[in-house]
Amino acid sequence: MTTAPGGGGEAKRKKRRRRRPKGPTPPNLNNSETTQVKPAAKKPAPKRVYAKRVDEVSAGGLVIDSTGTKGLLIGRRDLKDQTRERLLWSLPKGHIEEGETPEQAAVREVQEETGIESEISKELGVINFWFMAGGNRIHKTVHHYLFREVGGKLAPQLTEVDDVGWFPLGEIVELLAYPDEKKLIAKSGDLVI
Repeated sequence: MTTAPGGGGEAKRKKRRRRRPKGPTPPNLNNSETTQVKPAAKKPAPKRVYAKRVDEVSAGGLVIDSTGTKGLLIGRRDLKDQTRERLLWSLPKGHIEEGETPEQAAVREVQEETGIESEISKELGVINFWFMAGGNRIHKTVHHYLFREVGGKLAPQLTEVDDVGWFPLGEIVELLAYPDEKKLIAKSGDLVI
């Protein structure tokens, strides 16, 4: 047999390294005392701070005048408008007080915000939406009704409303500032009381 060049006549063996298994070290079996290895303590995840959820329920809607041709809207100043001249038109509505039904609250709120006395003709639907205010996450539910005017004198509620007005029914959807209200009135079809 001929040796390979540089072989030196004796076959060299390559030493194999033994790999250690990953994880905790097993106890030493040669030692009479067994030691247990504790896994490293995990750091607790940082506590998440969530905004407090607040549920609010309101009621209101669209009042049709005694002629059946105009609808009543409230206007509030747009706080994002630097000139403070732009009004955001919406349906009158407000919080339901303890012991009130949505219908009672809607009639009361319409009168408080607009000065107009009204009666409910039919239900228009319910809108649900979320927004942030005062560090809270607000879930608001608003019950909407169609009303007919029965009396009163048009006057904005000084503490909450900047203006009130009667507008032709055909212009109401375009005037409304909030998409959910636009959609609700648009799908209501004929607003005959």
